[in-house]
Amino acid sequence: MPRKDADRLSLILLMTPLLLWLVLLILLPHLGIGYLSLREKVAPRVYHFSFANYIDFLHEPIYWNTLLRTAWMSILVTVLTLFVGFPIAYYIAKVAGRRSRAALFLLCLVPLWVSDLVRAFGWMMLLRETGIVSGLLQWAGLSSGPVEMLYNDVTVIVGLVYTVVLFMIVPIVSTLDGMDNSLIEAGYNLGGSRLTVLRRIIVPYAMPGIVAGCIIVFMLTAGSYLTPVLLGGKNSMWFTEQIYDQFITRYNWEGGSTFGILLLVFTSLVVWAGLRLSGQNLATTVAKR
Repeated sequence: MPRKDADRLSLILLMTPLLLWLVLLILLPHLGIGYLSLREKVAPRVYHFSFANYIDFLHEPIYWNTLLRTAWMSILVTVLTLFVGFPIAYYIAKVAGRRSRAALFLLCLVPLWVSDLVRAFGWMMLLRETGIVSGLLQWAGLSSGPVEMLYNDVTVIVGLVYTVVLFMIVPIVSTLDGMDNSLIEAGYNLGGSRLTVLRRIIVPYAMPGIVAGCIIVFMLTAGSYLTPVLLGGKNSMWFTEQIYDQFITRYNWEGGSTFGILLLVFTSLVVWAGLRLSGQNLATTVAKR
């Protein structure tokens, strides 16, 4: 077999699993959901092609208010995760030694060893009225009675940041790894302060990793279900809960599909706006990570 044909066959064999994964698990399900969202039920087992589901969504303020609230909370979680993850990523990439880097990465991976459900219940054990934190506050005399820390936005945000921080650290570390330390030294030699070097040299160089991390964290947060529901309770008001309610509780697959498509479109628009504001594109961020 000629070498050119052998290379082509190798490429096909390598790409086939990826293409099957993209088509069978991403493309076809989304096409199916899009098709369901355009069906209007006019009688039992009788459907018409229509945009009625989208119109009904716009006529219900609680639905689009929940979508906007989810987007705003997801952006807040993304920003907080960046502030938490960037110093850790910089320390791992530029300060820590080889053995320390491995240990720090291992510590960052620990939360992923258990499922989202177990992590959420762990937070509930810590923050509930009879939990560890409440007991410590009472033991220290800082509280005269049990303190309930669950079922509020702050708890949901903390739980989400804890869940997704690794997905912010890894892309930034991979970007800063390629940065020559002489650039930082040159900044100091030219009289730059730590803040100036950070603002003028380190952050611009790490921007592709920062944007990639923000995209991943935002999409994961907006699509999260267990953490907002378990830690936020009835006050969670998360859009994925609305989707679950349409599919499972009301058995309204057309409405649930509509909500899923709207969440995908809305989050994609937010990501696009973020890329435009940062001057980045997918080719220089996610595609290179």
